[in-house]
Amino acid sequence: MSSHTERTEHMEQSAVTVLGLGPMGRALAGAFLGAGLSITVWNRTPGRDRELVERGAVSAPSAEEAVAASPLTVVCVVNYDASDGFLRRDAVAAALRGRTVVNLTADTPDRARDTAAWARAHGIRYLDGAIMTPTTTIGTPAAVFLHSGPGDLYGEHRAVLETLGGTHTHLGEETGRAAAYDIALLDIFWTAMAGYAHALALARAEGVTARELAPFAQGIGAILPPIFAQTAEEVDDGTFSGEGNPLVSAASSMAHIVAASEAHGIDAGVMRAAEGLARRTIGLGHGEEGFLRIAEVIARR
Repeated sequence: MSSHTERTEHMEQSAVTVLGLGPMGRALAGAFLGAGLSITVWNRTPGRDRELVERGAVSAPSAEEAVAASPLTVVCVVNYDASDGFLRRDAVAAALRGRTVVNLTADTPDRARDTAAWARAHGIRYLDGAIMTPTTTIGTPAAVFLHSGPGDLYGEHRAVLETLGGTHTHLGEETGRAAAYDIALLDIFWTAMAGYAHALALARAEGVTARELAPFAQGIGAILPPIFAQTAEEVDDGTFSGEGNPLVSAASSMAHIVAASEAHGIDAGVMRAAEGLARRTIGLGHGEEGFLRIAEVIARR
């Protein structure tokens, strides 16, 4: 039997195809392999599949052959420009007809909805998703996955998806919902990291090392989860209690951070932006209310 025939027969038996072998894609493929699934892999840049192939994955020579190898294709690339670049090729779309794509690529909710519409038009079954934890968690109980799209389709593939470890939550039928959670949660993460980077610069200017600050920074971080839980009902109900820490007090502490930063020649643009939102909200008559009144002011056109 020729090597091409052996490869083709193996590919036809694959449980999952993984498209995209960056750090996260390799982690996903590795978790599938670790769960004992047969997988086919493909990446636009050759050579990233070597370790996976050594572990038993089949390397497909093209995206269309890769998707034809399995009933389920999982996609994880940098954004939807990248995934559209190969998914929407005629040969790939034809090979995917009647099969399922779970797109774990991060992008905007509108891009997810557009891709779902394209998939429907081409007879492709489609689920969107988001990975909310780093590569090191994949295949462990710490991983967190969000999914959206047809519930029956999610149910059909749930057992395979759960071999990736962690928790899997189906957020509803509306395709853009996983991406909506993703961008909101990453908004928290990256603004927090920007704040931490600024804090480290300010602390260093005052002679405090990152190692010295870290334990206390962790303490500040631990304050946030209860605040998120406590204020969620206020935000949804439109009531913003300022008891204990009104917005005028918050704006005052922000001003101190700006002053101390700029005295050291440190760019305070991030905190100036936050203070500006607080001052704008105070100017609208909400100074004695809670900080999250800002959320409504941000949303106003």
